[in-house]
Amino acid sequence: MRTNLDFTPLFRSSVGFDRIFNMLENASRVSTIDNWPPYDIAKIGEDDYRITMAVAGFSQDELTITHQPNMLVVSGSQAGEDNGEYLYRGIAGRAFERRFELADHVKVAGASLENGLLTVDLKREIPEEMKPRRIAIGGSAAKAKPQQIEGEKNAA
Repeated sequence: MRTNLDFTPLFRSSVGFDRIFNMLENASRVSTIDNWPPYDIAKIGEDDYRITMAVAGFSQDELTITHQPNMLVVSGSQAGEDNGEYLYRGIAGRAFERRFELADHVKVAGASLENGLLTVDLKREIPEEMKPRRIAIGGSAAKAKPQQIEGEKNAA
C-alpha cells in the first residue's frame, strides 16, 4: 500500500533540503517490476561503497557506466542476436539500464568485471571547505585593533 507523503510542514522549518524531498517523492513513484539485473549495494568503509551487479553474458565492451551529477547509470546491450534454436533460455541477454541516486560528493573510484560480476567502487570525498572547522573566539582587544594585510603603503 503506497501513500503520498506531505512534506509541506518540513519546508517551513528547513532550508536547502528540496532535493531530498524530491528524491523521496520520486522514489515512491518508481515501479519495481523490472529488477534485472540483480545487484548488491554494500558499505565497505566509513566513506566507501560498492555496487555489485550480476551481468552474466555481457562483455566489457557491451557495458557502459556513466557518472552524472548525483546519478550513476549502468547500462548494457549485447551487440549481436544469436539465432540459435533454444529449447530453454534462462540467461537473460536483454538490454538494461539501471540508475542509482548518489549523495553529494560521492565519486566513482573504479569499476571491474570479473566472473560475470560488475563491481563499481564509490567513495565519498567531502571537500576541505565543507568539513567542520573550529572557529577561534577573539576577545574585546581583537575588535579594537584590526589587523592590516601586508601591502604597499602609499603616502600622498
